[in-house]
Amino acid sequence: MSTSQRLKELGITLPEAPKPVGSYVAGLRTGNLIFVSGQIPLENGVIKLAGKVGKDATLEEAQAAARQCALAGLSIAAEIAGSVDNIKRIVRLAVFVNSAPGFTDQPKVANGASDVMVEIFGEAGRHVRAAVGASELPLNAAVEVELIAEV
Repeated sequence: MSTSQRLKELGITLPEAPKPVGSYVAGLRTGNLIFVSGQIPLENGVIKLAGKVGKDATLEEAQAAARQCALAGLSIAAEIAGSVDNIKRIVRLAVFVNSAPGFTDQPKVANGASDVMVEIFGEAGRHVRAAVGASELPLNAAVEVELIAEV
């Protein structure tokens, strides 16, 4: 089954690939790898989840936002690859969590992004990962996700 068929089966529609909001590119290909810049939970240009996870946002809200960020990143990778069907595997995710003092569940937040990659790609969606607590993120986003995919 192709990846695009799998997305349909799961009822997942990739969002339109977000455009950069600064002096960088959304993603680029070098060799057989696509590097995607960090994605924050934007919806129609507005932050969907802002603030500190563990204070202003719940773990479950942050997991959903991480999933949204991962899908935005996948959309960028698919655009660069020519199609989501040209992506062989997800190599790495980095998930940054705008963490309240004492919040230590960054890996659980990151599972929101990781799990959707495995849902979509199966074993080829299993990846290496970093889950990092941050004192602040751009635009006060609660989470940010970057990814590397193989084509």
